[in-house]
Formats: sequence, structure tokens, C-alpha cells
Amino acid sequence: MSRKFFVGGNWKMNGDKKSLGELIQTLNTAKLDANVEVVCGSPAIYLDFVRSKMDAKLGVAAQNCYKVAKGAFTGEISPAMIKDVGVNWVILGHSERRHVFGENDELIGQKTAHALENGLSVIACIGEKLDEREAGITEKVVFAQTKVIADNVKDWSKVVLAYEPVWAIGTGKTASPAQAQEVHDKLRAWVKTNVSEAVANSVRIIYGGSVTGSTCKELASQKDVDGFLVGGASLKAEFVEIIMPTSRLPNTALAV
Repeated sequence: MSRKFFVGGNWKMNGDKKSLGELIQTLNTAKLDANVEVVCGSPAIYLDFVRSKMDAKLGVAAQNCYKVAKGAFTGEISPAMIKDVGVNWVILGHSERRHVFGENDELIGQKTAHALENGLSVIACIGEKLDEREAGITEKVVFAQTKVIADNVKDWSKVVLAYEPVWAIGTGKTASPAQAQEVHDKLRAWVKTNVSEAVANSVRIIYGGSVTGSTCKELASQKDVDGFLVGGASLKAEFVEIIMPTSRLPNTALAV
């Protein structure tokens, strides 16, 4: 079974109509690889604008949503609202939501369930902090995070797992290809044991953490790295390089 390469761009709290419009124009006119699924995570206030300007072949994601459809939850947005502006993806569990805004595994699981039940596809983020890696508990942390997500998923075709070691996000540090492959391989084995072999073979596990045009090539050559969640570089023309097949080594294996 082949897994379609997936490149997500997480714009975080960056951009305005002018700069994002220019970026969208760059993406719309670039000759992108049709064998790569591309989804861009826009700030909530620009979701409607981005979806209306972005070519239909490119996906758009919200960067967060809440666990219920509506109500007295000031500042939140619901999956129904996201769908209402034509957006079909949401990023959940990002380390900045976990560690800056205090979201715990339980809440992320509830958000995942509600998003999926309401027709959104989910980029579900997991990853360890530096002290957890140094303490040798990377597997324990990411398996616990993955379990809470898995417990809330019925249709895995709507989920992409994004492994993002927290110590590599926005720091300029990138997990080595070997480090990324090791965790991705163990995650796939966990899914095989705890969900099913079929899901383990089909689910896309992407890597995030200071991915750039120069770091993506060797990372993409790893057999269990099925794409990227790109932060800062997704706001630059460099993002096109990361999407393009020439950025990846010839032996980039999409086959299991």
C-alpha cells in the first residue's frame, strides 16, 4: 500500500492579507507535484479569505477548534464554523497549544473526536520536550499522546499524525533523519499493535520541527516519514521547494 506524501504548512500567528495573498499566489502558480497533498494552516481570522483565494487543489486547515458545536466559549471556533467557510482540515494538539495554552491530552482527545464527527480531517500533533528526551522517556510520552488520539478516532483515513519533537520547533534544531525515522517506526509499530496492521500501513506519519528546504531531502528519504508539518519555512517561497519532488531523494519510498 502506498501513502500519499503530505506537506502541511502551519502559518501560526503570522501574516496579513497582503503577505498571505502573495504567498497564495506563489502556491497557486507553482508547478506542484500532484502526488503530494498540500494543506496550509491559516490564522482563524483569515480562513475564509485563504480558502477563497487558494487553488482548490490545495487544502486549508484551521489551527485549532473547540470540542463542542456552539455556546458561551469566548474566543473559540467550532468545526461547524470551520466547515461553513469551506475549510476541511484542523491542526490539533500542537505543542504550542499544549505547552503555551495548557491543553492536556484529554481535551485534545475530545477535540479530535468532535472534529472528526463533524466532518473535518485532523492533523494530530504529538512530541516530547527536551527534558523528556534526555530522560529517555520519548516513547512513553508520544505513545500516551497517541493513545488518547487513537481512542477518539473511528476513521483513520481522516487523520494524519504529526511527530514534532518540541525541542526542534522554531529552534533551528532538527531531529536527525535517523532520530525521526526511529520514532516514526516505533509509532507505526504502536499503531499496528494497538489499532490494526491495516491502519499502521496506511496512516501517514509526518515530521515537524524546523523543516527547511535544506533539511527536508534526507528526512524525506526515511521510509516511515510520510511528509512534513512546516512552520516558518511555509511562509516563504522556500515552501514550494519542500513540496516539489526534486526536494526529495529518488529513493523516497511511499510504498510500505
